[in-house]
Amino acid sequence: MKKLTIFSALFIGAMTLAQGIKFEDTNFSSILAKAKKENKLIFVDAYASWCGPCKLMVKNVFPQKAVGDYYNSHFVNAKIDMEKGEGVDLAKKYNVKAFPTYLFIDGNGEVVHRTLGYVEENDFIQFAKDAGDPAKRLGTLKQKFEAGEKDPEFLKNLAGLTMYNDAEFAAKVMERYFNGKTELDKEDVQMLLSGTQSTDSPLYKTFQAKKSEITKILPADRYESFDKNIKLNTIIKKSYNTETKKWNEPYFMTETQKFMTKDEAIKILTRVKAGRALKDKDIPTYEKLTIDLYRDPSAVSSEELNSIAWNFFENVTNKESLQKAVAWAQESVKKNENSANTDTLANLYNKIGDKKNARIWAEKSVQLAKSTGEDASDTEKLLKSLQIQ
Repeated sequence: MKKLTIFSALFIGAMTLAQGIKFEDTNFSSILAKAKKENKLIFVDAYASWCGPCKLMVKNVFPQKAVGDYYNSHFVNAKIDMEKGEGVDLAKKYNVKAFPTYLFIDGNGEVVHRTLGYVEENDFIQFAKDAGDPAKRLGTLKQKFEAGEKDPEFLKNLAGLTMYNDAEFAAKVMERYFNGKTELDKEDVQMLLSGTQSTDSPLYKTFQAKKSEITKILPADRYESFDKNIKLNTIIKKSYNTETKKWNEPYFMTETQKFMTKDEAIKILTRVKAGRALKDKDIPTYEKLTIDLYRDPSAVSSEELNSIAWNFFENVTNKESLQKAVAWAQESVKKNENSANTDTLANLYNKIGDKKNARIWAEKSVQLAKSTGEDASDTEKLLKSLQIQ
């Protein structure tokens, strides 16, 4: 009877694990071929390993039976890290700029629908149903907009679908939406602030014209802070030549000092230059600028310190610089110990050859992850490799 009880428990556990979305464990070209053969769309969870909402989807939504039932029967499902392996090229091809992004792709490799962000179970299933309905797909919605559709709810939905992958089109949608609005609510203000990225955008005029309405919802100092950031983003974009990969520093300093101090401008320029160097894979420049920026990590948040420490782990090879990254990760843990920054610390210790500390922090990371229901598989792989050595 005891054996039967154990078997039943194992069977129930296996059934539980079988629920939820089943993702293909193969390359994208094979997934495309399967989708074409089965006449299905591909669902792609385009994620990044550091992304919090991505992890919450894995924990809370993907395992749901109703979600699995619908996605498994209607799609070939793929889960791809957009910052590793073939995901890097796929992110460029499909213009993935925010995480998580959900792509619905046909067998020819064309995107027919997309959305993004943390989504609750029912809405997540509805997005899938919309992807399967040609009348509700993104291309059809864009055609409807170009034909002159002015319904506010239609425009709001379309703006949300396109904001992070087609900002220019989303700005046109929002301009029409706000032209038809006499009063703004909180969602309107949030959408306007998210969509207004440049002083050259037509939305910036709306942002200025509706200041009195916005400040009924936001404090005036928050409005001024957003205005400052919009101006700064515009200057940053105009200061960098993507072809020559050169910065126009005199222009940046002149324009930014119209609304901030010289010291502020220098610090921001250093930060954006470091970010651009990392994006351009100019690691020596990124390494030098970042070390200059974070000489004193005491006032930096735990999350930011963990982020830069992980960037050094992934990109930097100089041992002396990696020791600085260890110090940043230690400070991050000191401020707010969690599975992410303890994992970063473990990986950094392993990279500099300190296997003892790598094991200690890997074990700690796995414990923390399991206590909160997070995925610890990558850290467990590291731990296993350390135990073999």
